[in-house]
Amino acid sequence: MAEDGAVTVYNNSVITDAKKNPFSLKAGLTQMLRGGAIVEVTNAEQAKIAEEAGACCLIVSEPIHQGISRMPDPSLIKEIKRTVSIPIMARARVGHFVEAQILEAIGIDYIDESEALALADEGNFINKHNFRCPFVCGCQNLGESLSRIREGAAMIRIQGDLSGSGNVSKTVKNVRAVMGEIRILNNMDEDEVFAFSKNIRAPYDLVAQTKQMGRLPVVQFASGGIVTPADAALMMQLGCDGVFVASEIFDGSDPYKRVRGIIQAVRHYNDPHVLVETSSGLEDSMAGMNLSEDMIEQFAHGGV
Repeated sequence: MAEDGAVTVYNNSVITDAKKNPFSLKAGLTQMLRGGAIVEVTNAEQAKIAEEAGACCLIVSEPIHQGISRMPDPSLIKEIKRTVSIPIMARARVGHFVEAQILEAIGIDYIDESEALALADEGNFINKHNFRCPFVCGCQNLGESLSRIREGAAMIRIQGDLSGSGNVSKTVKNVRAVMGEIRILNNMDEDEVFAFSKNIRAPYDLVAQTKQMGRLPVVQFASGGIVTPADAALMMQLGCDGVFVASEIFDGSDPYKRVRGIIQAVRHYNDPHVLVETSSGLEDSMAGMNLSEDMIEQFAHGGV
């Protein structure tokens, strides 16, 4: 009877063999998204708009609701997969390897092990090497990002604000933190790298690889509060490979224009003339994505 237990199923049957799913292949699949925008959608209509606007990938999520936030309904993912031809990403709760198994089984292209959802396991992340599907994980500093890569993350999402307030300042802070730590690492002597890796609680081999490459070993996107073309271009100029755009971008009038503007800003982030064009005429449609007066007051008094 012991052979029929849950541990046996987990070890031998459900999770795929890590040797058959090399990390280099999954990292290569995420490289295909470089220089693009990943747009969050909650229905097939938004998915069509994002695809037509030029999104490199869609991340499917449930409409905002009260209670525990979990992975999206598989039927919603299947509907959107039938609607568009670009890659699809979906979120699983941190540590919830069964949600990841379900997402992989329905043919998802990328899985985001996301802290934006409720935590399933506070102490353990998913062993991402055991899946065919490339994983995306969030971080706020270099040590955290390299730890997620050691677990098998093939893309890093430098995460800022999760509230959907349109405040990009936390994202800028975290992107600068990661890039600043990499610059410090690049200027170190080889003998200092051991102590540095210990201080940031990251695997030495990945720290040494980051120093050699002068950047993270995998693709790095920015996420949180990116609602204008200028926000997107700022992330790219700070050193990111692309951006995540939340579903709030579809609120209000003419969502296609907003999504298209951000995507064009990502592609032409160093061309001020393109940025002028993509930023023009968005004042009315951005009105619903600004910080409220209560939140501005809260930030002014040191609130989060």
